[in-house]
Amino acid sequence: MTKARDLMTAGAECVGENETLVDAARKMRDLDVGALPICGEDNRLKGVLTDRDIVVKCLADGGDPSQATAGQFGQGKPVTIGADDSIEEALATMTKHQVRRLPVIDGHDLVGMLAQADIARSMPEQATGDTVQEISRN
Repeated sequence: MTKARDLMTAGAECVGENETLVDAARKMRDLDVGALPICGEDNRLKGVLTDRDIVVKCLADGGDPSQATAGQFGQGKPVTIGADDSIEEALATMTKHQVRRLPVIDGHDLVGMLAQADIARSMPEQATGDTVQEISRN
């Protein structure tokens, strides 16, 4: 059985909940990623910030990314997957919550990020298309 830890990108770096969106954007650029987990002062996961969040929810609404913080975008309880959970469970979670990336947790520790693309690369072509369609619905 393939597990989340087998396909995830290990060593996910967080953006602090009090860091600005400018800081977050620079970290995304430097790491060449489109999303970062948001970690709180208590070292707990607060959510996930995407490059799209910065553009659509801040810039397009006239917000100032040098004043807005990552924590302002960690909406609700973050959707995660356990490191030893199956890829089928990860896909079901992505589909249910309509998310393309999941922080991977081992106990209480963030150990990586699992993206739709990580899973898609390991699947047959037809299954990949079906998966992308299911997650992207709505």
